[in-house]
Amino acid sequence: MSEGGISRDLIRGNIDTIILRVLSEGDNYGYEIIKEIFKSSSGNYELKETSLYSSLKRLQVQKLIEAYWGDESQGGRRKYYKITELGVETFEKNLKAWRTAKVLIDQLIEVRGDENE
Repeated sequence: MSEGGISRDLIRGNIDTIILRVLSEGDNYGYEIIKEIFKSSSGNYELKETSLYSSLKRLQVQKLIEAYWGDESQGGRRKYYKITELGVETFEKNLKAWRTAKVLIDQLIEVRGDENE
């Protein structure tokens, strides 16, 4: 349920946006996306392969990303994913919504000092 003190459900609701963030930095393939998310979380969150590919499929259907096959110059052929213009717009909108929600949640949850005095 909790990984490093972080609720997996809290992360799960934002996986698509996290993947869009990774792809906004450049085209990438599945395993590298997982590694980048792990690295970005300082090792506190590891996205499961099944969750990644479910999200990638959903993002493709929504036309937020596109897939293409890379060449075989670095071993086997890999399927790469790239963010679309609509994906960039969606990421920016989701990021703004996240920042607003984060401020509100902080206000609602954090214990404040002697406010009632």
